[in-house]
Amino acid sequence: MTIGSQVRTRQPKTSMNDQAVSEEPGHRDKALVAPIEAAAFGSFMGGVALTFATRLLMLLGVVGSSVIVARRLGPEGFGTLAVLTATVAMAVQIGSAGLPSANVYFVARDRKRLGPVWANSLAFAFGGGAMLVAIVVTLGKISPAMFGDLPFGLILIAAIAIPFQLLSLLGLNLLLAMDRIGQMNFLDSMLPVLILLNSIVVLFVLHAGLPVLISFNSGAALVLAIWMMLAIWGLLSRQSEAQAFRPNVELFQKTIRYGLKFSIPVMAAILIFRVDLLIVNHFRGAAEAGVYAVASQVANLLLMMPGVIATLLFPRLASYQDQRGEFAVRVTRHTSLVMLMMCAAAAASSFLLPLIYGPRFADAAIQLLILFPGVYLVGIESVLVQHFSGSGLPVAIPIFWVVTLAVNVGLNLALVPAFGGRGAAYASAMSYTLIFVLVVFYFRVKTGNHLSAIFLLRRHELRDLFATIRSGSKASLWTS
Repeated sequence: MTIGSQVRTRQPKTSMNDQAVSEEPGHRDKALVAPIEAAAFGSFMGGVALTFATRLLMLLGVVGSSVIVARRLGPEGFGTLAVLTATVAMAVQIGSAGLPSANVYFVARDRKRLGPVWANSLAFAFGGGAMLVAIVVTLGKISPAMFGDLPFGLILIAAIAIPFQLLSLLGLNLLLAMDRIGQMNFLDSMLPVLILLNSIVVLFVLHAGLPVLISFNSGAALVLAIWMMLAIWGLLSRQSEAQAFRPNVELFQKTIRYGLKFSIPVMAAILIFRVDLLIVNHFRGAAEAGVYAVASQVANLLLMMPGVIATLLFPRLASYQDQRGEFAVRVTRHTSLVMLMMCAAAAASSFLLPLIYGPRFADAAIQLLILFPGVYLVGIESVLVQHFSGSGLPVAIPIFWVVTLAVNVGLNLALVPAFGGRGAAYASAMSYTLIFVLVVFYFRVKTGNHLSAIFLLRRHELRDLFATIRSGSKASLWTS
């Protein structure tokens, strides 16, 4: 029996779980705490395999476009593009106010809400997105030093993509909540594909520069936003017994309350993963930021697998409440092994970075080696913490992220001016380790699981794993 099937058929516990599974404190909706139906979610392992395969294809687009830009425009051009990309990504993630995750939480628990949730999301994407564009553009105009004195025109062109990227983010999370994993992966993969095509067309065919490339990338965000609207509309048209497709203020208030609480760790995480690049750019310039961007990009790619696992785990844990964390623990054990192997392989091949990107990126290999221990630990944390995300998100988790963010910014400001990209790598590695320790300790206290249960595969799990490898079977690695 796979973990997915076990979760679908196990009966929920009572009493202690009652309050945790209600959407609002003091209110219990029995319909929302029923066991997950057999058809509610597909195979967990199948979804992870499909999503990870898609991420690998996306990796080709990300790395391919990065290599092209680095080779054609050098560290300065690549650093400028990386800073603008990070700025837009931070604006989208922070400005989303946690609504993408809140939508998953509420729709996964009652899929009839898709219509009003999507209507609310559209209004939020265009209204909130326009405000985010105004904020970024204003900051770029009155305080260009925040962006490393990048040209205002480039900031304006990049910022135009914010509402469209926000809409796509909201749509992807709704596809996740509805367990449309194949459709979600297809649409998610289109942005890096289009960006790669843009890099080839703009830099090799048109022989144009960075402004044209950024314009093409903003245009790609618009195309994907339209595509996403058509996809969700098709899903709504096939849904029976659904709530009407129109804004619902009461539902929006519920989702935004949960989202704002969820947005604290999301914002902190985004800043921790992105602000170091901006600090390097501010103190050491675009060229060194370009070198560090390569190291941090590879580190983020290593987090792709735990990110996939965490993404698919979240709606399942939101639908089914497990106070002991058995599901999350079992998945975390396998994630720990996968991350160990991936980090070891990446460390052994880090010397290839200057060969791929060019000799001016040689220090990226050293920066990446510094990042590896922290990357391994934060990858495990990202899976384990879904136990709390799916059970209402206790206030301790946002507090942990705020503390970690403060430590991260302090370390970056202390280390980057003197040590540049290597200082940023040390700051990130220490910050990743800190959030790992805080979350694991809290999980241990709340669930009573021993550390060995979280990180060490059981004897029968190892036996099944080796049997699966030897036989080449497609059976799930996460067996009971």
